[in-house]
Amino acid sequence: MKIKEDLYNKRIVSIDALRGITIFVMIFVNELASVKNVPQWMKHMPADADAMTFVDLVFPSFLFIVGMSVPFAFNARLLKGDSTKTIWTHTLKRALALIIIGIFMVNAEYGYDASKMLIAPAFWGLLAYAMPIPIWNKYPKDFPLWLKYILQYGGMFVLIALYFLYVQDTGEIGMTPKWWGILGLIGWAYLFTVVYYWLVSGRLWTMITFLVFCIAANAMNLIEGSVIQQSSPLSFIAGHLTHASLVSAGVIISLLFFDQKVGPKINWPVIGFAIFFFAVGYFLRPYFGISKIKGTPSWTMFSAAICTVLFYFLYWLMEVKKQTKWSDFFMPAAANPLLIYILPGVIYYFNLAFKIEIIPEYFREGVPGIIWSLVFSTIMLFVMKICNKYKIQLHL
Repeated sequence: MKIKEDLYNKRIVSIDALRGITIFVMIFVNELASVKNVPQWMKHMPADADAMTFVDLVFPSFLFIVGMSVPFAFNARLLKGDSTKTIWTHTLKRALALIIIGIFMVNAEYGYDASKMLIAPAFWGLLAYAMPIPIWNKYPKDFPLWLKYILQYGGMFVLIALYFLYVQDTGEIGMTPKWWGILGLIGWAYLFTVVYYWLVSGRLWTMITFLVFCIAANAMNLIEGSVIQQSSPLSFIAGHLTHASLVSAGVIISLLFFDQKVGPKINWPVIGFAIFFFAVGYFLRPYFGISKIKGTPSWTMFSAAICTVLFYFLYWLMEVKKQTKWSDFFMPAAANPLLIYILPGVIYYFNLAFKIEIIPEYFREGVPGIIWSLVFSTIMLFVMKICNKYKIQLHL
C-alpha cells in the first residue's frame, strides 16, 4: 500500500467534534434507557416500527466516524515507516480487543445462573468492565515498566479467570457470544473494512464498490430463503457487512473531503453521495423497512446520509469558518472515546455490587430523568477531562 500524498496530514477538528458530540449523545441515551415514561422519539424504535429516532442514529454515527478515521490512521503509520506486519498486527489486535470487550459486556448483562456462580454477578460485571482500563491504558513513557506489566498482565489474568467463573443459565461453564455487543459489532465492521481498504490500497472507486456490495449482502441476508440467509457462514459475514457499509461510507466521505491537494468551495461529490445514500434508503424502504434492530439497508443508508450532512455542516463551520471554540466542551470525550463508553458501566456495577443508591427514584422517570441524563453526560465529560490530564486514556 502506498502513502496517500494528497491526504491532509493535520488534525481534522471537525471529525473530532463529530466524535465528541456522538459520544456525548451516546452517554445521554444510554443513561436515558433506564428512565421510565419518556417520549418514544427519545428511545430506540421497535424492530417492526419502520421508523428511526435520533437514538437509532448514535451507533451508525460511531461506525461512520470510525470509517472517516481509517485513511488517516493508515497514512500516519505508513509515513512513520511501519512495516506491513506491524500494521496488520495492530489492526487485528484492535479488532480483537473490541470484540473481546463487547462479549464480556454482553455476558455481564444476562445469560448467567447467579445461584451457581462463585462470584456475585454484580462483582463479575464490575471486573469485566474495569479490567480493560489497566490492560489497554496508554501509559506515559515515564511510567514504571514493571508496574505497567503487572497492571496489564494482571488485568488479562482476571479476564481469563472471569471466563471460567461464569456459569450460564444452561449450567455450562464459560461465556458465549450471545451477541457481540456494540463494541464487538464495531470491531467486526472495522476488521472487514480495513482489510479490504488495505487490499485495494484505499482507492476511492474500489471503496464505493465495497459499499455497494455491503448494501447488496445486507439486503440478501434479510430475504427469507435466500442463499445467504440459508448459509450460516455467509449470513454471519453479511450481518457484519451491514455495519461495514457505514464504516465504508465514512471512508468514502473522508476521501472525498481530504484526499486532494486543494479543497473545493462546494464539495459536489459529497453532496451527491448524501443524495445517493438517501435515495438508496428510500428505494429499499418498501422492501425492508427502517429498523436498527433488524439492521436494514434503509436504516444504514438514511443514517449515512444524515451523518454526511452533519459532518459537512461541521466542516463548513469549523474548517472553513474557523468557529471551533464551542467544541471544547465535547473534546474530552473525543480524545478518550473507549474509556467514556466503559466508565458508566463500571459505575453502574460498582453501585450494584455495593448496593449504593446515588440518585432517588424521582430522577428515574419523566422530565427529571431526562434532566438527570443530561447532567450525568456532562459530568462524564468533566471526568474525561480529568482522566486525560492524568494520562488515563484507553488506546487499542
